[in-house]
Amino acid sequence: MGKGFFTDLAPVRYEGPESLNPLAYRHYNPDEMVLGRRLEDHLRFAVCYWHNLVWTGSDPFGGYTFERPWFGDTMDHAKRKADVAFEMFELLGVPFFTFHDFDVRPEGATLAESISRLEEIADYFAAKMEKTGVKLLWGTANLFSHRRFMAGAATNPDPDVFAYAAGLVKACMDVTHRLGGENYVLWGGREGYETLLNTDMGRELDQLGRFLSLVVDYKHRIGFKGAILVEPKPQEPTKHQYDFDVATVYGFLKRYGLENEVKVNIEQGHAILAGHSFEHELALAAALGIFGSIDMNRNDQQSGWDTDQFPNNVPEVALAYYQIVKAGGFTSGGTNFDAKLRRQSLDPEDLLAAHVGAMDVCARGFKAAARMLEDKALSRPLGERYAGWESAEAKAMLSGERTLEEIAERVMREDIEPLPRSGRQEILENIVNRYV
Repeated sequence: MGKGFFTDLAPVRYEGPESLNPLAYRHYNPDEMVLGRRLEDHLRFAVCYWHNLVWTGSDPFGGYTFERPWFGDTMDHAKRKADVAFEMFELLGVPFFTFHDFDVRPEGATLAESISRLEEIADYFAAKMEKTGVKLLWGTANLFSHRRFMAGAATNPDPDVFAYAAGLVKACMDVTHRLGGENYVLWGGREGYETLLNTDMGRELDQLGRFLSLVVDYKHRIGFKGAILVEPKPQEPTKHQYDFDVATVYGFLKRYGLENEVKVNIEQGHAILAGHSFEHELALAAALGIFGSIDMNRNDQQSGWDTDQFPNNVPEVALAYYQIVKAGGFTSGGTNFDAKLRRQSLDPEDLLAAHVGAMDVCARGFKAAARMLEDKALSRPLGERYAGWESAEAKAMLSGERTLEEIAERVMREDIEPLPRSGRQEILENIVNRYV
């Protein structure tokens, strides 16, 4: 049974599709074998620290709605928060968690004090991780909340802010490495601008490129084997973010020679804000060779901002996991729930139920994606659509064996007149619906 904050709540177990228990898994059986591996090993679920344990329930029009006994700015509060966190991880049976430094320790009067507090809480984490078996999917530094970062961190016009951010990231990388983290994430936060009237964009991009290069160099010096991940994010909080979407990030990485060193952590809500679908961003990252991990959430259909709600749309999730499975699945990455309760959901039970429902949605979506892959339900018609490119002449055009003149001459000589063929979109959509 739960203790402390979750008193009287039992560990969440798999009870099958017919269960009416709101705190039981109906579709997520961690030991179920799918595509030759346990479902838990495919999905690699992680619970985030910030939305679950730091957010107060405030919004632009009102203050806090959550009253949590660990809210406070002392190390005692931080340790109580960690107690509740690991209690929740155990009740849910998740294998991983994620955090920002700012989430887990109070801000110090100096950088040295903040780092000392981070290291102290890391020791506290290490003991709990040893006891529970819960691992760290990734750590990151909060380079956006404090007023010192109001004009960015790496892209700040003040070099002292750049240096301060470098010191903070180094400390967070050290802690992530020490705790066995499988990735380290750089979330841009305020790496962008509000107006070009006070912005030297070329300078700021060069600063950001140098900062990321420093991080990669340090990763290799300390022997960190995990992936360095950048999280694409448009608009919020700045008007123009330098890490707008996957394509923008890839162009940035190519410019600074980092495309083989850095991958992306893609969030569904951010993909939507960028004007894309989640599966588009996943497919593009896979095609470019920079897919790393995901933050799973959703946005409200009627709201034009990042609402960070828990996923509840199985077809949408299935199409996302289809792209992930087709790309070979996760390596060091996983499914991190970057999602938060609604501000009226006050109870401890709500924290568990939100994750239970989300994990079930992901499990259903993943299993549907796996079946589509096994049955070649989408790959077979896709292969048929591009079958013409398997001919010797088509391969010669792509391989550089033909000049533009030679291609044009053949079209004229053979009197080629292509006939349009149906893209069969509605049929393919019907096929997807049979699986979900």
